[in-house]
Amino acid sequence: MSSQCACPLSPSGAWSIPAVGSPRRAGPPRARAAAMLARAVLAALAACLAASRAHAEKSKFYYMDSLCKDHFLQRQYRKLDGGVLWSRNERNLDCTVTFQTHSILQRFMLHFDLLQLDCNDHLYVYDGAHATAPPKADLSCRNTKQQVGALFTRSNFVTLKYVTDNWGTDANGFKLVITAVKDPKHGCKEFRCKQREFCVSADLTCDGVDHCADGSDEDTAALCPESGGSGGGSTWIAIVVGAAALLALLVLLALCCYCRSRAPTRRTHLHLQQMASSNGAGGGGKGAGPTASPATRLPGNWAHPAGPRGYRAARPGRLRARAQR
Repeated sequence: MSSQCACPLSPSGAWSIPAVGSPRRAGPPRARAAAMLARAVLAALAACLAASRAHAEKSKFYYMDSLCKDHFLQRQYRKLDGGVLWSRNERNLDCTVTFQTHSILQRFMLHFDLLQLDCNDHLYVYDGAHATAPPKADLSCRNTKQQVGALFTRSNFVTLKYVTDNWGTDANGFKLVITAVKDPKHGCKEFRCKQREFCVSADLTCDGVDHCADGSDEDTAALCPESGGSGGGSTWIAIVVGAAALLALLVLLALCCYCRSRAPTRRTHLHLQQMASSNGAGGGGKGAGPTASPATRLPGNWAHPAGPRGYRAARPGRLRARAQR
């Protein structure tokens, strides 16, 4: 019988207490539940990031002070369907940026929501990928957004060169809307503007930016009544709901981890009680042993033998019967 015991005897004949702080693997059901919860948390986080990324890609916002600080990015062609270029009283600039459409069948339409330049500042618009040929437009303090109207390129590139001096006011600057448009003769499978009938990307509708220059892509009555002109309100609602769901899953995961951390403590306390009873601490004396009577509680390793399958594989009734043979 002693050869079958998983707890070794000490020289005094008492049962030795095994280490109770050794780590144990969680059972298969708990491990599967934890894995499923972790996958749900990751899926919710990915959904939130995808929603925020989709909203950001509708209209890309660029600021001249940020573009002109990075000289390496100035030389890169930025591909976009639609974007907004902001200038806010930058001083001592000599910056050139180039934008490109995604398709060679497209060209650019530019119009200003705000145009108020200082007389010593100039914004040059070039029809092409380089600022070498005579500019298509040379804009300064004498120009207003009503006078300029909409500018169209012939190629699928537009280059902007902005030159400012060291003086200005907070009112100086511009807000330029850049949109890649396609002529109707090339076919339109996305959104068609109302007045000029240009085709623009469907992702540019209902985003709070007038890409068609006639308001048709932001028509809250016919096209996007749910937004009410707020620009991406439904997207932000989806982001908030996703964040709330993610927070709830994180709280549930924390509770699960807390319960798992308390379970080994309870098992260890019960284990020590069984060991104390089997070693005679319960009043059995020196003659008490694991087989003294059927009512004697067996030591912890009899009820929970070690092995590849862990403590959950134990069958105390079978082990007690084997110990009494």
